[in-house]
Amino acid sequence: MLQIEDLTFNAWGRRFFDRASVSVPPGSKVGLVGRNGVGKSTLFKIILGEFQPDSGTVSLPKTARIASVDQEHPATPVSLIDTILAADLERESLNLELETAEPERMGEIYGRLIEIDADRAPARAGEILAGLGFSVADLARPMAEFSGGWRMRVALAAALFAEPDMLLLDEPTNYLDLEGALWLEARLKRYPHSALIISHDRELLNNSVDAILHVAGEKLELYTGGYDDFEKRRAEKARLQASTKVKQEAERAHLQSFIDRFKASASKAAQAQSRMKRLAKMEPIATTIEEHVAPFHLPSPKRPLAPPLMHLTDATIAYGEDAPVLRDLNLTLDVDDRIGLLGVNGAGKSTFAKMAAGALRVRDGRMVREGRVQVGWFHQHQIEALDPNDTPLAIIRRERPDDSESSRRAKLASFGLGFDKQETTVDSLSGGERARLLLNLVAMQAPHLLILDEPTNHLDIDSRRALLDALNDYGGAVILITHDRSLMELVADRLWLAADNTVKPFAGDMDDYARFVLDRSRAGKSAPGQGREKKSKRRAA
Repeated sequence: MLQIEDLTFNAWGRRFFDRASVSVPPGSKVGLVGRNGVGKSTLFKIILGEFQPDSGTVSLPKTARIASVDQEHPATPVSLIDTILAADLERESLNLELETAEPERMGEIYGRLIEIDADRAPARAGEILAGLGFSVADLARPMAEFSGGWRMRVALAAALFAEPDMLLLDEPTNYLDLEGALWLEARLKRYPHSALIISHDRELLNNSVDAILHVAGEKLELYTGGYDDFEKRRAEKARLQASTKVKQEAERAHLQSFIDRFKASASKAAQAQSRMKRLAKMEPIATTIEEHVAPFHLPSPKRPLAPPLMHLTDATIAYGEDAPVLRDLNLTLDVDDRIGLLGVNGAGKSTFAKMAAGALRVRDGRMVREGRVQVGWFHQHQIEALDPNDTPLAIIRRERPDDSESSRRAKLASFGLGFDKQETTVDSLSGGERARLLLNLVAMQAPHLLILDEPTNHLDIDSRRALLDALNDYGGAVILITHDRSLMELVADRLWLAADNTVKPFAGDMDDYARFVLDRSRAGKSAPGQGREKKSKRRAA
């Protein structure tokens, strides 16, 4: 389906690909992985023809239809359902042609419409939209009423509905909640054509693809199987490369020793010359060089507190005089709890996090809170609020005025912001580096409670693993909101579910929850759009 031969591409003063080649078979679902900045999104732009390679070729069948999702759908007056239906260009074209077609052509058109199951198009579009979190009431709403994040979901829904021969998705779960990510994982698994997916979501890469395309060292290499299989095979390859390199270096040393000893000897000159030729022909064995991933350091609370940190009895949370967002809350948070907070977008997860952080008070009912509790709260809007002209070092100077300069720099370095990044402006930092900066600021005070609302959005797989290790070493309580199922499974020891205007314990593990979400989606019972209209008001509160 996709053939890349001897691809070389240079841009912005650096080389991304150097004679890279790969062949992706038709119908393959492939996860595109590699460290941030190696050229994954650049490869997409080359495939789409937006960037031209310096040399080499990228080819697809001439009739292949390609679709990508790289920006939100425009805010038009067209309804949601009509927007999705219009994405199937062939169906739209046939229906348009039908209006003026001659009788003999009509038969061909009707035959093709039956082939593509055109009558089921509205139902199929509705299924996709429901899976991505839209309610039945949303279908008639104009696109202009949806926020940018929801219009990104519309763009994804349109691409899935159109079913192109090659579907290109760049971090599709970044703008989904966990429920949407679970649905997408199942949908991609049965996608009928080829798909190339950039993702740092380990579960998606294990469950939805049949091959991994790895970008590293300016090359492309295809591995069959999911991400776990890729990791094992790559580790084995690195081990064999290292072993072979050691043997080669020993052989080179042996040959060089013979040459040095006998090159001036008349009787051994021919043998020395032969060994010199052999040495010159030996190709150096390239070994896999993995970049170091900076760990996260989450300091544990210095002064332990008596449990519980928080106890809610019949509590209600609301914004001003608005109707309650959450009610009938009866929950206890202990000093070492690891809570995974589940629920669709708009169900009240972020509102609950805001209350737990002390930024929103309980309106009715009772909340008992440990008076000395220190809270670290990470959420995505903090990243958006960073001053683009600020620097990490300037920010930490304001936050830690009594610390020494060396201590401040050490704290930044412990979160992967080395000396070269500490005086770089925020707008020059990558998304992952900004996330590391904020996590540093959140954790710096050694809080008793860490509230993390989507901490992994800009982190690659290795950085997510480093965060997981840090969370498992951390000695305080954690409330985690994330669409990263793997992180949720490995951090949370208890699950709470935000649904139906309340938060309650969920009886089961993440596998149970995945089944619960997919069963509700198939039954058409999900109502993930609930509460979207008040989101801007909540942020302003």
